[in-house]
Amino acid sequence: MNIGYARISTDNQVMDAQIAALKDAGCEKIFTETASGAKKDRPVLAEVLDYLRPHAEDKLVVFKLDRVARSLPHLIEIMDRLNQNGIEFQSLSEAIDTKTPGGRLLFHVMGAISAFERDLIIERTQAGLKAAREKGRVGGRPKKMTADKVNAVRELLANGIPVKDAAAAVGVSVPTLYRWLPGASRSSVP
Repeated sequence: MNIGYARISTDNQVMDAQIAALKDAGCEKIFTETASGAKKDRPVLAEVLDYLRPHAEDKLVVFKLDRVARSLPHLIEIMDRLNQNGIEFQSLSEAIDTKTPGGRLLFHVMGAISAFERDLIIERTQAGLKAAREKGRVGGRPKKMTADKVNAVRELLANGIPVKDAAAAVGVSVPTLYRWLPGASRSSVP
């Protein structure tokens, strides 16, 4: 059974062309939704995915890829779910049909691109963290304050040491220092 999914982003748009194309493609049931494609959690899309029957020769049909997902990782996530359940996928505008060898090839190429994109993000993040460390900034979770550190900070502050220097002396950030000094505010701590 061909199941159609049509989506528009705002009420000002119309989906008549999508619905007509889905009907021409033999969709027996068409779900419609008005929601931004940037939103991953769309109730009607979730309903469509739940409606499709695993291993029952169902096919999800969309007018265009961006109607079902705005990002490649989200599209791959949806496609993986469909594939695991033996559900075919077809995008009319891009002529993608996972029932055909060419459609499956294109799907795998998209998956490879998605993995490449994830690897690039990880690589850029690692490079950014390294550059920050070289400049003396440390990423990650703030270090924890111990009772000894709290007492040391109180003593430093009582001796007129600036907050920033007191935090650095015990190896924590200024916000962490404020969180661990009960009742202290930025204005009450010298």
